Amino acid sequence: MPNIKSAKKRMELSRTARTRNRAERARIRTIVKSVRAADSAEAAQARFLEAVALLDRAATRRLFHPNRVARVKSQLQRHVNGLS
Repeated sequence: MPNIKSAKKRMELSRTARTRNRAERARIRTIVKSVRAADSAEAAQARFLEAVALLDRAATRRLFHPNRVARVKSQLQRHVNGLS
């Protein structure tokens, strides 16, 4: 347990950021799964656009590595193209 005031503050900020990041990563994983689980091309395309927006925002904020985001977007695009 930290004794210094600034260390206590950093611990609280880290906890807040960790919970926010976990929630955002879970949201992204959920939308990616929904794109892969979509049965119609129209539904997959709509979910894909939402997933791309979330993934790009995550890459900008370094929640995921930008190369990983590019790879996932590419995989999803190929999946959506295969449905149509």
